[in-house]
Amino acid sequence: MKKLFVSTGIAAIGLATLQSAYGQGLDLVSTKAWSISGTLRGFYDDNYNLANSQNGGHKGSWGAEVSPTVSVNVPLRQTDMGIRYIYGLYYYDDRRELHLDEFDQSHQVDAWINHAINERWKLNVTDSFTSSRQPDLIGSGPNPATFRATGDSMANHFNFSVDTQWTPLFGTSLHYGNDWYHYNNKGDNVSTNGVGTTFALPPGIDPGVPGLYNVSTSLKGLLDRIEQNVGLDLNWTLSPETMFFAGYVYSWANYTGDETIGQFQYAGPGPGPAYPIHTFLYRSSDRNGDSHEIHVGVQHQIMANLNGALQVGVNYSDNSKNPFSHTQTVSPVASGSLTYTYLPGSYVQLGVTQSHNATDVVNPGADGSLTQYQETTVLYGDLNHKLTEKLFLTLIGRGSYSTFDGGGVTSQSEVSVDASVNLTYVFNSHFSADMGYNFDDLFTQVNNRDFARNRVYFGLTASY
Repeated sequence: MKKLFVSTGIAAIGLATLQSAYGQGLDLVSTKAWSISGTLRGFYDDNYNLANSQNGGHKGSWGAEVSPTVSVNVPLRQTDMGIRYIYGLYYYDDRRELHLDEFDQSHQVDAWINHAINERWKLNVTDSFTSSRQPDLIGSGPNPATFRATGDSMANHFNFSVDTQWTPLFGTSLHYGNDWYHYNNKGDNVSTNGVGTTFALPPGIDPGVPGLYNVSTSLKGLLDRIEQNVGLDLNWTLSPETMFFAGYVYSWANYTGDETIGQFQYAGPGPGPAYPIHTFLYRSSDRNGDSHEIHVGVQHQIMANLNGALQVGVNYSDNSKNPFSHTQTVSPVASGSLTYTYLPGSYVQLGVTQSHNATDVVNPGADGSLTQYQETTVLYGDLNHKLTEKLFLTLIGRGSYSTFDGGGVTSQSEVSVDASVNLTYVFNSHFSADMGYNFDDLFTQVNNRDFARNRVYFGLTASY
């Protein structure tokens, strides 16, 4: 993922993962042994705090972005390895008048090793670390989170795979992934409150802390986590144009914020109608869970310039760490894409994904259950068109529909719409200029969560 104001294509990682529309993946590596580039842009962002217009946090500003990139690629006989560093400096003029720090910074380091042990065995390792106050650079997956927090937040995405071609027609891929998230927005707050509504004590739950409390949460408590997965895919080459595959993935998530994230009030044990009020304080780890997924799919070269992929499956999630509501959920997972290259240098890609993702919404329900995640369907499209030999147009559209699972907002929905347009003019192999517009809008049934955002940018890039 490269820069906040760069509109690059939406790319499918394998068949199940969608990159950020403003991102750049490890597949875009220079063929040179080393390269260096620098970008200078001006921009206007009318809602850089991602705030609801009614809660007083809506801020807009003119600004500037400076972003140098250095990459080294070492191709050996059986090994390709490399590393890339991207630095971002963002200046917001509006903050100077508010006596706030005018600058945001970001750091990103990408590293990769691809090694062919022999003709049949291959190892692939990639790692991407990001430290940034820019929310677009932290999120990952089919519904990337866009939370802006005070202080830099960090994320690391590590993937390892062993691909084996056992026969000319049959192969396997054993893979492991580790995603780590850390938010510097920390500090829960628990304070006493008055008397509230009583609830029946659920069976098997020990009495909590006497009294009622106000609980405020932080992004660290809600979203600090380690998500891991390990899986095996089996693939069969049915013809030169068609490959069928089937696989299994085991995933688990550990929330590591170690803070209070919510409360549940109930009547404690005792005689008579007026039981004492007790409060159960949830901790970050109460959202831990694991899941099992099985899937099947096919990749097919429909024509020389048209290829498609489809994967469908089922996911079984176990959220047994929730102290009041041990839930097991069965849900569909799916992804599909079509890519059509209609002219040299011009293509269109359409796709859909169905999965679940982490959320900062907790909202314990009347039964004591926590909001665990969102079920999300994403539709996306990406058009890259070569207008002339030097002028290129990129259009990106993305829409997602999500529902919350568990807690007081269970089955409530939200819709996210993102769109961008970019024009790039290439003067020569070393210099280019671009300009563009990005639009983001979130509609939600959860109070004070929706926002709209517009950004325009223009700049120059030099590379060597």
